[in-house]
Amino acid sequence: MAAETEDATVLDARDIGAGLGERATLVQFSSAFCQPCRATRRVLEEVSGMVGGVAHVEIDAEAHLDLVRRLNIMRTPTVLVLDARGTVVRRASGQPRKADVIAAIGAAVS
Repeated sequence: MAAETEDATVLDARDIGAGLGERATLVQFSSAFCQPCRATRRVLEEVSGMVGGVAHVEIDAEAHLDLVRRLNIMRTPTVLVLDARGTVVRRASGQPRKADVIAAIGAAVS
């Protein structure tokens, strides 16, 4: 999961509609007819289940256009990796590989 940009944006529970993970949060922007979004969901759910303190939150991009515009989300799926404070530490578009997600979490919790 290569970072497109590193970003000083901070998100909280109000922004993403769910609580932050104790160690990290995987925020996935999806759309209804996006086939790679389904595969991304499976990967992120699997990784968050393997790594303690990591939450996965999926956001419907079409239903949250203000947030999509604010974060400059250009396509789905887009995944943001947040550290425990909610700071965006990694951002990537497209379907991620499990190993890349695990590496991105490592960067978020170090």
